[in-house]
Amino acid sequence: MPTSTAGSGGVRTLAAVYRRFGEVDAGASPLYARVAVALSESGEALRAIEAAPARKRHPTLILAVLHDLALAGRAPALAAAYAAGDGDAAAGAAIDTLLGMTESVVAIAARRRTRTDEAGPCAVLYPAVAEAARRAGADAVGLIDVACVAGLNLSVDRVGITYGNGQSLGDPSSPVQLSCSIVGDRPVPARAMPEVAARVGVDRDPVDVTDPDDARWLRACQWPDRPERIARLEAEMALAATAPPLLLQGDAVELLPEAFARVPADALPVVITTWALSQFPLESRLRFLQRLGEAAAGRAVAWVSAEGVGVAPAMPTLGDRRAFGHSVIGLAVFDRSTVRAEAVGRCWSRGRWLAWLAES
Repeated sequence: MPTSTAGSGGVRTLAAVYRRFGEVDAGASPLYARVAVALSESGEALRAIEAAPARKRHPTLILAVLHDLALAGRAPALAAAYAAGDGDAAAGAAIDTLLGMTESVVAIAARRRTRTDEAGPCAVLYPAVAEAARRAGADAVGLIDVACVAGLNLSVDRVGITYGNGQSLGDPSSPVQLSCSIVGDRPVPARAMPEVAARVGVDRDPVDVTDPDDARWLRACQWPDRPERIARLEAEMALAATAPPLLLQGDAVELLPEAFARVPADALPVVITTWALSQFPLESRLRFLQRLGEAAAGRAVAWVSAEGVGVAPAMPTLGDRRAFGHSVIGLAVFDRSTVRAEAVGRCWSRGRWLAWLAES
């Protein structure tokens, strides 16, 4: 029986957030839509959520925490409801879990944040990294992923990619197979990536796919009634675990010199940013660019970016506007005092649609 939420303005506001999430944002997940609406109607559940810090009360995080408890075997009724796809049972079990395990929910929420890492951007990264190596004349690269989460992008050379025009790149036998639609009539460069001599991820809170708790958290951030996404994540994590990256924890800009030092001298360091720089204030983005220039004093350095229009400093925007809804794929090569930056493509839906623009 729903409990009135009229007790406080804070609870009423939280109820509205959860109701909107259930009725609008969770449209692709009937299970989460039902659970979120049920939470919005339970004053007790909302007060339990209010025990978490204000910035840790968002539905995506609280639902991920509940999913994590279910996956860990600590909320068996919720796990059973999710497995059965029973929205009503899941709603009741979610409320019971919140009320019975409030301290655990708050503790997990306080130390975690939602992570939706995936290898989807590899379809746009692969040709851009290969092009960076060609321009720098490099036979090997060292990949440095900034704000890497679990570093799934660092397996870019080990996935298989099929483009909508019939082209393919990467490993056709890889357990991770990606597809990408092509916009326009310009083909993607067919050259293969060179050897990857180092894989380094930098993040304030990196996720180690070889750690059971971290891997479970990545699974928990997936919606339980999206089996195709869960299966893809499992394949991506398994692939990454066979060649786990070196993960550096801390401020990405400050750790860049250490990351460069981990790349062998005979390999081209290629820094990757995929929708990461928007998390940084402008001052940090400019400092990031400065760090790249400093590293290039002793060796050539490349930067491959997939960022919103105007987010990546020094990358051309082609006269595009943010309202167009796409991202720009940028490629910059720093070599001592010279920098050559170019927009080599546009992409949509986080790399699922690609328009390649650079000349082959």
